[in-house]
Amino acid sequence: MPKMIFVNLPVKDLDASIRFYEAIGCVKNEQFSGDDAASMVWSDTIVFQLLTHEYFATFTPRPIANAGEAIGMLIALSRDSREEVDAITEAAAAAGGRADIRAPQDMGFMYVRTFEDPDGHVFEPAWMDMSAAAPDNVQA
Repeated sequence: MPKMIFVNLPVKDLDASIRFYEAIGCVKNEQFSGDDAASMVWSDTIVFQLLTHEYFATFTPRPIANAGEAIGMLIALSRDSREEVDAITEAAAAAGGRADIRAPQDMGFMYVRTFEDPDGHVFEPAWMDMSAAAPDNVQA
């Protein structure tokens, strides 16, 4: 079995979140979805588990952070082109998210934009020209 990543995210409105994640390219896995959670497949090895706040709270004794006010992580998503970076960012904005919460970054060999989902979770779709990103070409 390949190693997989399951990103568990607390969401306020499960139906709105499902629509948002479908708009950015995820497919809902009905087998692992229900009234309090939705399994949104990004790829063969990455799944976003959308959990209502009540259900998410059963997995941790810590309070759920307001992702619109504080940040604990950035979720980077690789894309195959600059156009795909733009397309997913625009789809996120059209589906209830917020695009370009910081200025797009264009480093020539790498292009990154940033968006938030309806709950404030931050994503950075990125395209990188790996041949141009050779150690001699990258500035630290």
